[in-house]
Amino acid sequence: MIYFGEYLKDYLDYNKISQTEFALRLGVSQKHMNEILNGKQKITLEMAANIERLTGIPSNFIISVENTRAIEEELIKEYGDKKSIHKMLVNDYDLNNLKKYKWINFKDETNDFQLCIDVLDFLKVRNFAAHNNLENYVLFKKSGDDYNKLALWIARCDKLALEQNVCEYDSSNFNELTQKLKEYAYEESYDLDRIREIFNSYGIYFVCEKALPGTKVRGCFKVKCKTPAIYVTSNYTGKDSLYFEIFHELGHCKSDYNMAQNKTIIDGDEEREKRADKFALDTMINDEIWNKIISNYKEENLLIISKMYKIPMSFIVGRLAKNGYISYKEKLYNKYKLI
Repeated sequence: MIYFGEYLKDYLDYNKISQTEFALRLGVSQKHMNEILNGKQKITLEMAANIERLTGIPSNFIISVENTRAIEEELIKEYGDKKSIHKMLVNDYDLNNLKKYKWINFKDETNDFQLCIDVLDFLKVRNFAAHNNLENYVLFKKSGDDYNKLALWIARCDKLALEQNVCEYDSSNFNELTQKLKEYAYEESYDLDRIREIFNSYGIYFVCEKALPGTKVRGCFKVKCKTPAIYVTSNYTGKDSLYFEIFHELGHCKSDYNMAQNKTIIDGDEEREKRADKFALDTMINDEIWNKIISNYKEENLLIISKMYKIPMSFIVGRLAKNGYISYKEKLYNKYKLI
């Protein structure tokens, strides 16, 4: 475990300055100086600033070293030893897949303490206790879901979102945005970059990113400093399922914007989820058109309806399969699931 006193000892030795002389120059007792050099005394911001003045060693480096030591001490106290810390990283924070996906630029993969610090920095929390406290601000169904993996995915999406140039959000343009997405869905095969551009032009962050294995999350909605953010996972088998999740999250944007300023919505309560589902279904195919579809869902009739109402065939066959009118294995579904 490294503490700043070790660096300071090297500095004093190199510059031929005795501990007694440096204590006098720093204005502290010999005992206090000895405790700093041997890691028995925590260094305050004021002390770090004074050491910087006398040595030229940046105070932010001093504080960083001391903070790192504090985290290491907390980890040892919580988990006991390095082996247990490594096990925690692998099991609780999916370390192997984090390395595989390259979400985090790990500074030293051989140092479990540094790995923990890198994960905490990625999650933007002081320690793992603070991370656990944030679970209360994420709405999701606890059974079967791993909060740590969800949090890592959200942190990844947050990082990608902040790379986007987003216009100011104006809720009065919400219906126009929805219509623009519907038109694009009909005109083109889905291009995630183009979908993101549409969202950004209407003041909404949009990220589609794979989730860590075993995570059941499909999407989430949050508000970042008044700017809505829609994140969806990339594990979709068809165009219809992607757009359903997009419109589902837009349903939360329409109805749950205020709540999402303080909560990340993955799974809200039953009423909110049903409302978001209904918004998605109605946006993709309203009840009147749906009744026309199920009255005669032969391929030629579906193509006429698709062209007449500018509804992608993937939306039509996807909903027919979801509602049990056709099978996902049928030729009709697989022919149009991406169109």
